[in-house]
Amino acid sequence: MATRSLAASHDWTVADVQALPDDGTRYEIIAGALYVTPSPRYVHQRAVVLLFELLQPYARTLHCAVMPLSGDVEYAHDTLVIPDAFVYRDLPGARVRDWAGIHPLLLVVEVLSRSTRTRDRTVKRALYQARGIAEYWIIDIDARVIERWRPDSVEAEVVTEQLVWQPVAERAPLVIDLSGLFRGIAGG
Repeated sequence: MATRSLAASHDWTVADVQALPDDGTRYEIIAGALYVTPSPRYVHQRAVVLLFELLQPYARTLHCAVMPLSGDVEYAHDTLVIPDAFVYRDLPGARVRDWAGIHPLLLVVEVLSRSTRTRDRTVKRALYQARGIAEYWIIDIDARVIERWRPDSVEAEVVTEQLVWQPVAERAPLVIDLSGLFRGIAGG
């Protein structure tokens, strides 16, 4: 099933989306446009899990948390997205009770699929850049690359060998070997 946009029939709000059935379908809205996407495939979720396993230990040293495998990120009454993974500051003493309490995001990750490829590279990228997300990674399993976007990027930085992530200048960076990551995701 391909992604469908139902924007022409309705200006969607977060409340509208939250009233939809919990049927395993992913519902996102961006500027009032509803996007309906089927549940992710195995290789897609495998990529998210493996990336989580690499990010989580490092994020903890920065007092951050990694949220994999969906979570509603609400930016306005008409904008709610579900990144494949994201990293946010886990402030000491802060009690997060719902998705709205998770801001600002330091990193957002989307894994490309046939149904989300265009939206991840255009509409969602523009949203994350406009919101000042420090880094937005698009994982292209087929090409075995990660596209890195920053708020002021005009073009993606296409990373093919090692992805170096250093959200805090005073800390050593996390270095991810992409050939090992993609071997773990898809084999070979």
